[in-house]
Amino acid sequence: MTEMTIPKNAMVLAAGRGDRMRPITDKTPKPLIEVGGMSMLDRMLNMLARAGVKKAVVNAWHLADQIETRMSERKTPNITVIREETLLETGGGVANALPLLGEDAFYVANSDVVILDGVQPAAERLATAWRDDAMDALLLLNRTVRAFGYSGRGDYTVEPDSRLLRRTEHEIAPYLFAGMQILHPRLFEDCPAGAFSLNKLYDRAQASGRLYGVVHDGEWLHVGTPQALEAVEHHLHEIS
Repeated sequence: MTEMTIPKNAMVLAAGRGDRMRPITDKTPKPLIEVGGMSMLDRMLNMLARAGVKKAVVNAWHLADQIETRMSERKTPNITVIREETLLETGGGVANALPLLGEDAFYVANSDVVILDGVQPAAERLATAWRDDAMDALLLLNRTVRAFGYSGRGDYTVEPDSRLLRRTEHEIAPYLFAGMQILHPRLFEDCPAGAFSLNKLYDRAQASGRLYGVVHDGEWLHVGTPQALEAVEHHLHEIS
């Protein structure tokens, strides 16, 4: 793209069990856990709506009734909830929703992360970097050293032209996938049936030179356990 075009459609992944957040997730689906006074799912949908997204698909499985009820209360964006009969994982969940996402590139976002916008809003930052002719997937990345509460080994290294290379088993990579991305429907051509991870499609896009990344310029907060949630709440209070 020579000019920024904001995708009008988005998929927000909200079907996971949230096992590591138990006992909270015994009664509340992880996407509806409040962080800083707002659920993580609502935070993500608000980010997408501010960027200009008009229609969003939200998948649900664990305690799906609660997610359906909460989504029915929202005014924007226009939301369709898909209840999965069995867990389809990230790739299968998006593939299942493709008929609702249109023929153009669309956002896919996790509903269990907290992303704080920097100078340029994260969704806009992705749209600015998207090139439809060159990319099948564009991932928002965060520097591991700037990821609040993160202790992993990272996910990717970034080439000078912004193409991504997944770290090998024994490497440490400087960037993690931050939970927001732009994907094109062509990425899903001949994809597996049923449940599968988006990582399979990222690797296929990498092999064809069509997996790219852009680095987030705000904060990324890891909310994986009840203890992490408490730490994030404290951090948000400190910076507010």
